[in-house]
Amino acid sequence: MPPLWLLAILNLVGSIDSLRIRHKLSTRCPKRWKEDGERIHMNTTRIMVYSHDAFGLGNLRRMLAICEHLLKHWPNLSILLVSGSPMIHEFRLPQGLDYIKLPCLNRGVSGELSAKYLGTSIEETVALRSHLIYSAAVHFKPNLLLVDKKPTGLRGELANTLSYLQQTVPENKRVLLLRDILDTPEKTIDEWCRWGHHHAIQTHYDQVLVAGVQSVFDLVQEYRLPLPIAHKVRYCGYIRKQLTGHEQVDPRAQLGIKPTDSLVLVTPGGGEDGFSLVHTYLEGLKLIQALPPRRQTADDEPSLDLSDVTGPIIHSLILSGPEMPIEQRSRLEELAAGCSSISFQSFTTDLLSYLQAADAVVSMGGYNTLTEILMLGKRTVVVPRIHPSQEQLIRAINFAKKGWITMVHPEQVTGRSLIQAVLDLLYQPFLPPERMATRPKHRSESLDLNGLPQISGYLSALLASAQQPIPDLMTKSVLVPPFMGWLA
Repeated sequence: MPPLWLLAILNLVGSIDSLRIRHKLSTRCPKRWKEDGERIHMNTTRIMVYSHDAFGLGNLRRMLAICEHLLKHWPNLSILLVSGSPMIHEFRLPQGLDYIKLPCLNRGVSGELSAKYLGTSIEETVALRSHLIYSAAVHFKPNLLLVDKKPTGLRGELANTLSYLQQTVPENKRVLLLRDILDTPEKTIDEWCRWGHHHAIQTHYDQVLVAGVQSVFDLVQEYRLPLPIAHKVRYCGYIRKQLTGHEQVDPRAQLGIKPTDSLVLVTPGGGEDGFSLVHTYLEGLKLIQALPPRRQTADDEPSLDLSDVTGPIIHSLILSGPEMPIEQRSRLEELAAGCSSISFQSFTTDLLSYLQAADAVVSMGGYNTLTEILMLGKRTVVVPRIHPSQEQLIRAINFAKKGWITMVHPEQVTGRSLIQAVLDLLYQPFLPPERMATRPKHRSESLDLNGLPQISGYLSALLASAQQPIPDLMTKSVLVPPFMGWLA
């Protein structure tokens, strides 16, 4: 056995050499380890959000609401939104949120995808979008990818990005967000099988968050999701945009509407297929002489008998939507010409202010519009869209059954039936008993509108489970001093 003085010298030499190793490791460790260590030390998080937005404004508004909520409640968060919406530049974005604009696709009322503005084929446009999404993921290096509705993106444009993140960035988490209702079960199951969505979810996604309530629509059961996917599903409740308390506009003041008068807000969403709804509403107004008289024809409906109804003057504010064709909007404005109680506006980023100011709302059955209407407790007549998807019809039927809205089927709606439904809501206290049949049932069940905090909680827990500490190579390097192994 070596003498004690030799052991002491060797220990001292080993300690000095270990300190040198620690210094080298602290200054020469791989760049990726240093960058990741700095990110963890600063507690920063990067989220990339995919929103395809081929039709309307619903997807964009829903994803922006999620982003705003996360930025408000999470520290040191950066979000990159990848979107194909042509209206994203109209929204005021909070600090910490930026976006990459993809070339626009248009689904149209037929459901067929095409390039909206570029003179390129759908294949060329999707390939370009796919490359932009992939490049964004490579350079942004998100901790989490949040995908809206389409597991592999439109026409599979997200597939390369998903594979890259899973193979190259294994610590990245991927979450699919689904709204409450996608389409009919038959159509949805067929589409998911055709595009391999089940395999994509099982392979690439850690969780599936449903922005809806199981008691309203059981997505797992209706769409027959396989058990491995069903285990990933979490129902979060409906998403609502929070009232700020200092809304941007006061529509009633702008329009000079007296407190005793009524305001009906008509909103067909993005407006691309909203002409029929607005036109039918204006035709209904003619029956109560809200529009200038014209010569009647044999096809005109008889005027409503309002002798038993007394009440305030009705003002109408029509938000035609930014995607309504100009010629269609011009026809509607011509139809309403000369009537001071009807106002037109194309678009607003502050729909909540307009909804809050209204006494009644006429709308389609879009997700965001209905949740915001119900949040504010507004009386609503819904004429849902039925093409190319029946998602709105299913939602409207389910909501009407629970007494939350009044629904008029789009294949049965006329000017008379629509304006009658509006009057029944506005003048409920004044109507005789025989006119109360169309009144909505008592709202015996409230709507769960806690989607935002629930989504935030699930994402936070998922990221917390993914955080693995960077190996402390400096500590490990000094556990065993060099040259001491032969002494064992």
